[in-house]
Amino acid sequence: MKILKYFLCATMFISASALAQNEIKPERKPGHTNENKFKQLYDEFSTPNMFRTGSGAPGPAYYQQQADYKMDIEIDDDNARLYGDETITYTNNSPDELTYLWVQLDQNMRARDSKTPLINSTGIGPATSSSRAVRSYLKERFDGGFNIEHVKDINGNDLPFMINRTMMRVELPKSMQTGDKFSFQIKWWYNINDHVRDGGRSGYEYFPENDNRIYVISQFYPRMAVYNDVEGWQNSQFWGRDEFALPFGNFDVNITVPADHILDGTGYLTNREEVFTKEMMKRYKKAQKSYDEPVVIVTEDEAIVTEKTKSKDKKTWKLSAQMVRDFGFATSRKFLWDMMAVKLETKDVMAVSLYSKEGNPLWGEWSTKTVASTLKSYSRMTFDYPYHKAISAHAPMGMEYPMISYNFGRPNPDGTYSDRTKFGMMSVIIHEVGHNWFPMIINSDERQWTWMDEGLDTFVQYIAEQDFGEWYPDALSPGQTKYPSRRGPAKNIVRYMGGDQDYIAPIMTKGLNTYQFGSNAYSKPATGLNILRETVMGRELFDYAFKEYANRWKFKHPTPEDFFRTMEDASAVDLDWFWRGWFYTTDYTDIGIKEVKRYAVTNTPNEEGKQLAERYRMDPNSLVYFIEEGKEGYETANNSAGISDLPTVKEYLMDNFTPEQRNEMKTPPKYFYEVTFDKPGGLVMPLIVEYTYADDSKEKVTYPAQIWRLNDKEARRAIASDKEIVAITVDPDLETADVDTSNNSWPREVQQSDFDKFKNQIKN
Repeated sequence: MKILKYFLCATMFISASALAQNEIKPERKPGHTNENKFKQLYDEFSTPNMFRTGSGAPGPAYYQQQADYKMDIEIDDDNARLYGDETITYTNNSPDELTYLWVQLDQNMRARDSKTPLINSTGIGPATSSSRAVRSYLKERFDGGFNIEHVKDINGNDLPFMINRTMMRVELPKSMQTGDKFSFQIKWWYNINDHVRDGGRSGYEYFPENDNRIYVISQFYPRMAVYNDVEGWQNSQFWGRDEFALPFGNFDVNITVPADHILDGTGYLTNREEVFTKEMMKRYKKAQKSYDEPVVIVTEDEAIVTEKTKSKDKKTWKLSAQMVRDFGFATSRKFLWDMMAVKLETKDVMAVSLYSKEGNPLWGEWSTKTVASTLKSYSRMTFDYPYHKAISAHAPMGMEYPMISYNFGRPNPDGTYSDRTKFGMMSVIIHEVGHNWFPMIINSDERQWTWMDEGLDTFVQYIAEQDFGEWYPDALSPGQTKYPSRRGPAKNIVRYMGGDQDYIAPIMTKGLNTYQFGSNAYSKPATGLNILRETVMGRELFDYAFKEYANRWKFKHPTPEDFFRTMEDASAVDLDWFWRGWFYTTDYTDIGIKEVKRYAVTNTPNEEGKQLAERYRMDPNSLVYFIEEGKEGYETANNSAGISDLPTVKEYLMDNFTPEQRNEMKTPPKYFYEVTFDKPGGLVMPLIVEYTYADDSKEKVTYPAQIWRLNDKEARRAIASDKEIVAITVDPDLETADVDTSNNSWPREVQQSDFDKFKNQIKN
């Protein structure tokens, strides 16, 4: 008897479940091709090989080239000119034969005949400022391009070379085979630009009151291009926006400047005792043991005295760096200088700031502490910072190079500053110092894949900002409980995601060719990773995989596929649907509630139930019937009863379960709902739903993104509950960048138009 009852009851539940939770079949149209959002990315990815594996790790035949530099640099402060003489030693670690080398000449974008100003559309508006009119129509273009005096081999013989805008091809006297080294010399000079007036990542800021300059110098030397297994020579032209692809190497750089200048840059200062005073050395040694407060190496009073006069003497600062991909430095007689030690898990490093009196008190209070906090946060998310220092130099822009970054943020002349100025400065310092990891160490190709440095860096920047607010609560303003991050949370990207599709490009677009560069290269990839971490994967899985990627590819050259593959390989989470939607398309998230149906439960046969019983050759009296609200029989159904209160079910439970087992069973459901969710937006996302019950309790359920795998338009869920549902909300915490929340609630909330809100404000 029990076996028979078990069979009947099991069949009953299976049939009822099938009736209540049947799949929604997608609409089929003649000639329609199903664009499966869950299709694997095999078509988009390169085939794994000996250089790069299917797991996302470097392969057994992975190689990278090396470029070592010895340079003598001098700045002519009177004429704002830089002179340079370098010897490059290039090592061919590839399996390929090389017959020529490509060298980057980034300063040529400032040459008088540069094509860079001609690639953008321009127009004439009804009015403009007189200064802009002069710059646009009356002033001769600044000539800041490289002047190459010679290119010679190590024996002084001229080497043939050809310059194509920002790239120079150097012909080799004989082919380079695997393992060969070749050394050659380049001598050059160029006029340094006023980057405040004319823009740029390198240049000077001029202070007319005492005829002084602050120099932040980068891209100042002919730099080797990357040669790799992905595309051979990366010799894409530099148009001014998308940044750089560079090989690693060792640098020994001697920089001669006026004797009263203070200078710091990439690498160890190897002649510190020659260029420091005894008092500076004393302060420096103190800074090496100070972990809480910066120690001032050059004070404001000292800098004020120095900037009033100009030394006619010269001083050479010697810097040496190993395994870096680039070099930058900052120098001025206006500089204050402070430092603080930072304790990481495996080592101590120095957080350093260079700034003028115009930056105080803001910079003295917060720059070096922000650098220190950044070093801790990024090391926690990736690997301990491998270099011995990180410098924040004061400049009217944000830019990054190994061990040194240029950061804006200046108080008012009276020393006061707003929250906007303060947090703006902190955020740019966090971002630019963070670039030491992306791409200075995890060395992606910025020229092709801008998001791999800017997006990944902006993602970790958000985490570092929140850390900073927690570690330095005195930096927050009254009423603030956390750092006011501009990028990272999903809700902050909604306006961009829901914008005009004619002016949005996929993330997987060359940086130069994207619309809305900041949103595309910075905000969207950072937000996507934050959604992965907080909503899709969870912090533990994400952080493990992200750290695995960082460690696999530190001091190497990863591609987007290496990142995507590693994140899946280290987490066992299939994310192809996410990469496809968020990175390869401009689809947006819009998930809503289409319909909610209520049901009553009864064992009284109805016509539909009889047909079902006949189809499955079952006894109609053994079935549980669900009657939709508004249909015949709903009002007379036993709405107060749950399934287990029905006679047939109750008999089965009594016969087949002990009292102890029945006590362990969950409260029998008395309320039944069928909720249909729709997805007007094209982007796949997890379905996050909050159910509110009559007793004011809430329950949040996250249905995996795979709920959309068989129907990209709609998903249906049958809900059985012991409590009455009074409200349903999709994405209650705004985790998925849903561009239209008007369809996210049931009962549907009436949302005021902007005009109605304006009228209500007037009334109040």
